[in-house]
Amino acid sequence: MVKEKFKTNVDLVASSGGVFEITVDDKLVFSKKKEGRFPTDNELIKLVRK
Repeated sequence: MVKEKFKTNVDLVASSGGVFEITVDDKLVFSKKKEGRFPTDNELIKLVRK
């Protein structure tokens, strides 16, 4: 979804312990561990656009 919307490469970095984090230009924009949930599709798009 993000790859098609923003025409950019998206990398999945393996981790452990249920961690799911989204970074843009090395800046953390979403943390499942902090929020206690996964982001919605629309939320993800808004976070990446910032």
